[in-house]
Amino acid sequence: MLNLSEILIQHHELQTFEELVELVKQHTKTTEERFFRMDILPPFSDTPDNWEDRLEAAFY
Repeated sequence: MLNLSEILIQHHELQTFEELVELVKQHTKTTEERFFRMDILPPFSDTPDNWEDRLEAAFY
């Protein structure tokens, strides 16, 4: 299972929500994770209201 908190801990270089979306897309191409848990709110100033939907779409 991929946890959003793990991504954020491992990638301190992320500056924007869009960078996070791209990282999630890349991660799903390189691993065989089947589940994604959004256990934390992304801490970016540009995080949209529909952030969960956007990350879920990037994962699947």
